Amino acid sequence: MRHPILLVLCVSSAIALSACQKPKDEGEDVERAMADLNVIDESNLNDIMLTVGDADEAAAYFRGAVQKNPDRIDLQRGLGQSLVRAKRPAEAVGVWKKVVSLPGATNEDRVSLADALIRAGDWDQAEVELNKVPPTHETFRRYRLEAMIADSKEQWKKADSFYETAVGLTTNPATVLNNWGYSKLTRADYEGAEDLFTQSLSYDTKRFTTKNNLVLARGAQRKYDLPIISMTQIERAQLLHTLALSAIKQGDVTIGKGLLQEAIDTHPQHFEAATRALEALESNVSNG
Repeated sequence: MRHPILLVLCVSSAIALSACQKPKDEGEDVERAMADLNVIDESNLNDIMLTVGDADEAAAYFRGAVQKNPDRIDLQRGLGQSLVRAKRPAEAVGVWKKVVSLPGATNEDRVSLADALIRAGDWDQAEVELNKVPPTHETFRRYRLEAMIADSKEQWKKADSFYETAVGLTTNPATVLNNWGYSKLTRADYEGAEDLFTQSLSYDTKRFTTKNNLVLARGAQRKYDLPIISMTQIERAQLLHTLALSAIKQGDVTIGKGLLQEAIDTHPQHFEAATRALEALESNVSNG
C-alpha cells in the first residue's frame, strides 16, 4: 500500500514544482519580450522623428532623450540632425562636437560637424574638420562640402573637380548640380551654368530655385524666351518676372516691359511685384 501513496506524493510534488516554476519562466520571457519591444518601438520612433516629424519637435524629443542617456551616440546624432533640420546650426555644431568626441564616432560624424559649421557660417573651421577626414572616406556629402568650400575660396578648378566627383557618388545629384550651376553663374560662365541647371531639373522637375536659376543664366545670355520645362501657371508668371528684370538690367528695357506685362497677364491672381516694377519703369520713362 505504500507504493501507490508514494507515487501520488511524487506526482503531486512534481505538479506543485511545475506550477511554481512555470509562472517564473513565463515572467522572464515576458520581461525579455517587453524589453525587445521597447527597443524596437524606440528605434521606430527615432526614425520617424528624423524623417517625417516636425523638426523642432524632433529636436525637443532627442534633447530629452539625450538628457537621460548623454553617452548614447545614436541619440546625440539624432539631436544634431534635428537641429540642422530646424535651421538651428549654431546649436547643432555643439552637438556634433560632442558626437565626434564619443567612442564609436565615425568619419561621417565629422562630415556632419563640417556641414553644421558651414550652415553656421564658420567656413574656416569646417575646412579644418574636413581635413581631418581621411581621403579614403569618399562620400557624396564629403565631396559636396569640399566643393562648396573651394567655391567660397574661388578655387574654381578644385571646386569643379569636387562637384564632378560628388555627382558620380549619388543617384540623385539634383541639388549638387544646382550648386555647381550657381557656382558657374557667379563666374559669369552662363552657358555652363545653363547646362548644369538643365541637368539638375532632369532629376528634380519641381525645384523652383533651379528653374529660376536657369532663367537667370539664359537671361544673362539675352535668351528672353522661357525654357521648355515643367512649370505651373504661377511659376510661369514668376519666371517671366525674373526674365524681365534680367532684360532691364542689361538695358533691354522694351523687352523687359513686355515680359513684365506678360507676367502680370499670366499670373492667376494680382502679381504685386511685377505690377510695381512695371509702374516704376513707366514712371521713369515718362519722367525721363
